[in-house]
Amino acid sequence: MLTTMAHVYTPGLKVTSRTVVRKERRLPLKGQVLVSKGQKVQGEDIVARTSLPGDVTTVNVAGLLGVPPEDIKMMMVKRVGDEVRKNEVIAQSKGFFGLFKSTVKSPIDGIIESISEITGQVILREPPKPVEIKAYIDGVVAEVIPEEGVIIETQASLIQGIFGVGGETRGIIKVLAKSPDDDLTADKITEDCKDKIIVGGSIVDFPALQKAREVGAKGVVVGGIEDATLKAFLGYDIGVAITGHENCGLTIMVTEGFGRMRMANHTFKLINELNNKMASMNGATQIRAGVIRPELIVPLEAGAEGFYDSAQIFERGLEIGSTVRIIREPLFGRIGKVVALPAELQQIETESKVRILEVELEDGKRVILPRANVELIEE
Repeated sequence: MLTTMAHVYTPGLKVTSRTVVRKERRLPLKGQVLVSKGQKVQGEDIVARTSLPGDVTTVNVAGLLGVPPEDIKMMMVKRVGDEVRKNEVIAQSKGFFGLFKSTVKSPIDGIIESISEITGQVILREPPKPVEIKAYIDGVVAEVIPEEGVIIETQASLIQGIFGVGGETRGIIKVLAKSPDDDLTADKITEDCKDKIIVGGSIVDFPALQKAREVGAKGVVVGGIEDATLKAFLGYDIGVAITGHENCGLTIMVTEGFGRMRMANHTFKLINELNNKMASMNGATQIRAGVIRPELIVPLEAGAEGFYDSAQIFERGLEIGSTVRIIREPLFGRIGKVVALPAELQQIETESKVRILEVELEDGKRVILPRANVELIEE
């Protein structure tokens, strides 16, 4: 029973210098896989491609020419399957004695998909849209999913965040903060931040995000952010659904939470160790079923030894010495070490009986909390 109850906690963030990362890279529909199992790939390599059907446009040819639908085929200059260019004539009326002819032009580049003598309409389809999937991370093709994609595996340093926006990107890490308490402000962002993933400390403000986007930075990693700053930058409120599809020109990852929150010491230390290295970053976040965390991934250099699979840490559950983050007020965001895991249920303020733990915070203060009020952080 004690073994089972050791897992009564909220699975938390991974912040680790050595682990195994596996990424599924899957096409939205069947296509062609371009790599083979065991092949080494770089993050920018295209590993699979397909084509999405083009958008459809309907043209009421019969109505535009003023003829019955059943006469439409006699008016068509183009046939089913023919390619057409925008503003090219696709249908033409007979006119009077060959004069006063009316024409219908294609509104798009595409092909004639169908001609209906029932509705009098012609359906045009735009050219297929190519879709290419990149490896995203440097690694090895661990598995091929025929006609769909691959799974890439790599040994890497991995830092997950609490929240993020923006999609996948890659860039060299550039640490701008001298300490985890430093604000990331616009004056610290210069032209040499172009194509970089820049790292601040406790909080980022709106002018800094604007400046980062203007100079062409790829991403921003920081401890905290204000709701108002995020809304101003995006131009709208973030809902509860998955993020990562925002067209904001910058990927953002928050490691601690909302408001002014200094970056955790162990996170800041690890990012500094990764300074000037190429990283893959994704701001996608989902907090409901199927949790998705924003992430920063830096593959280990060839020959690095001593890695372990981080999944092993979480299989063991909470232990004395585990690093945890408090995820409920009034201590939300505080980091500490587990110093006691009493087996007995204890009554809390709500009069419920729950399993608790004792945590020593970074300032040495000890607090007793329900286990559901913390998340495990892997170091």
